[in-house]
Amino acid sequence: MDRESRPSERVRQLRDQAEELEQAAQHATDPEERQRLRDRALRIREKSERDHGRGSGTMDPM
Repeated sequence: MDRESRPSERVRQLRDQAEELEQAAQHATDPEERQRLRDRALRIREKSERDHGRGSGTMDPM
């Protein structure tokens, strides 16, 4: 059972990291830095979805 929780924990960590980068981008004053942070957040989100599926690690809202 411990192994089953690891992928969802990793997905949560990746999504948290992407969210932090998005927030940092919103506060960045340098346009190049803002874009770099947004691009990095996007790559992390895409990797998370590609490796673990769009809904992995989240609860069904229904």
